[in-house]
Amino acid sequence: MNQTADIPTQIKDPNLVLQRRRQIVDASVKLFVENGFHKTTTRQIARATGFSIGSLYEYVASKEDVLYLVCDAIHAEVEASVAKILSDASQGREALSEVIREYLMICHRMSDHILLMYQVTQFLPPQWKKKVLENEIRITGIFRDVLRHAAASGDLPMLDEKTAELVAHNISVLGQAWAFRRWFYTRNYSIEDYIAFQTKTIFSIFNGQSE
Repeated sequence: MNQTADIPTQIKDPNLVLQRRRQIVDASVKLFVENGFHKTTTRQIARATGFSIGSLYEYVASKEDVLYLVCDAIHAEVEASVAKILSDASQGREALSEVIREYLMICHRMSDHILLMYQVTQFLPPQWKKKVLENEIRITGIFRDVLRHAAASGDLPMLDEKTAELVAHNISVLGQAWAFRRWFYTRNYSIEDYIAFQTKTIFSIFNGQSE
């Protein structure tokens, strides 16, 4: 679920708001990474986005708004991509494998966004920080549901509730780890290498359950 309705705007076209805010997010991430969150100004964000400062303020009111939009963009893309996979005919082992792959690819594409989110989330207002953490738990819940469906199909052994919860969190952390340690990983492994290894690691947990 997209939470950007929490940030007020006078623009009536929701598609335009989504498009413009995504432009703001992508431009801001580059500036935040290069200059730091505190040293980046809203005027710099407007210039990088190609907006006037007045136009920028039609979509956001502060840098904290932008940071919240960065977090929301990550969660929204993960949810949309996983939902698309689950709407296809695949199920069981294949569905789990596809979800892991798609999630890790998103984390690869949005590495700067993810790294920034965990570096500066503490600067969000408390109510938004709470929502970001709730979104994280909701994403993990999607992975847990995929694990349950895979087991229910008979394609994989059933995991007990606590184990399924831990495996779901493991999947979530694997994507974040690629963003955090890409300085090393990308010198030694491709994203395809990483996906293949981590998918095999996740499935090895089920092998232990079947003994």
